[in-house]
Amino acid sequence: MEKKTCQGCGVSIQTTDPDQDGYTPESALERDTVLCQRCFRLKHYNDIQNVSLSDDDFLGMIHEMKKQEGLVVHLIDIFDVQGTIIKNLPQMIGDKPIILAGNKMDLLPKSTNRRKLTQWLRSEAKKAGVPVKDVFLISSVKGHGLADLTEAIENRRNRKDVYIVGTTNVGKSTFINKLIEKTTGTDNAITTSYFPGTTLGFIEIPLDETSSFIDTPGVVNKEQMAHYVSGNDLKVITPKKEVKPRVYQLNSQQTLFIGGLARLDFLQGERQSFVCYFSNELAIHRTKLQKADDIYQKHLGELLSPPDHETLASLPDMHEQSFRLDNEKNDIVFPGLGWITVPGDNVMVSAHSPEGVRVSVRKSFT
Repeated sequence: MEKKTCQGCGVSIQTTDPDQDGYTPESALERDTVLCQRCFRLKHYNDIQNVSLSDDDFLGMIHEMKKQEGLVVHLIDIFDVQGTIIKNLPQMIGDKPIILAGNKMDLLPKSTNRRKLTQWLRSEAKKAGVPVKDVFLISSVKGHGLADLTEAIENRRNRKDVYIVGTTNVGKSTFINKLIEKTTGTDNAITTSYFPGTTLGFIEIPLDETSSFIDTPGVVNKEQMAHYVSGNDLKVITPKKEVKPRVYQLNSQQTLFIGGLARLDFLQGERQSFVCYFSNELAIHRTKLQKADDIYQKHLGELLSPPDHETLASLPDMHEQSFRLDNEKNDIVFPGLGWITVPGDNVMVSAHSPEGVRVSVRKSFT
């Protein structure tokens, strides 16, 4: 049988073992578009199935890029920069030029200062050991910013291959689908979903006679909140529309719960506004600090939801970090969820997040 690959995820097609990756019935081989059973069910029924590739398998595939020349476009999630920047990326891919693309810009509040955001992304990439040639803000869903990005890609690739790299669930396949749609008119050429790990192999889309766009497997980063929540919870915490700011006037010794996945305690400072930027579907609850631990113990998974029961089975214990904020507006960033803007001026706060998903502070760009 001629070797075929799944047009959804890139895995080699096989017709003998339904329990292994790449299975499809022989009758499906006659179709114009051949999908493995996993991608077929994902596309038509939104049913995600487990995959057998390990984290090392994914990384091994990415390391194969070292042997090739080309340009790298590194997609990151603006709502989860810490969890989606691939630290020390050049060690994996070799000495290739890198363009950084911050995805989901369409979901940011209109008050966002894009210049400050771009500067911050460049700075965060440098800290992570990822030197970048350019930084672009894009939306792989709406197509915003793609014209400028594709122009930069064309100017820098020198007729060589373009590798799209990123962590799982960052929007690589959606980005390439949008690009293909704009250039060829083909819709949904690559399977996409809310769920991590959709792309299982390299998928090549010809650019010209000698080069291609190459969608690569998502690198698994255990710092991502997405790896600790169920599929249903992931839909709740992932913004679908522009995030609307929610303002809470807090006195010291008050607490904000972000569902039951994160918490911010206002320990010290004058009464002031805390502005929350999270998925509009994610509930926020305010209470007194002295009651917070008791409420968490009694109502986690119910009033404080998400997490649902599936997430609770694997959610790590909460880790606490304290921050003193002075004389400027800061964002307290909860990776994979969003952020809370605090005016500053001698404020002390304590942030709680699942162990391994570390909260950080940046100068506000809203």
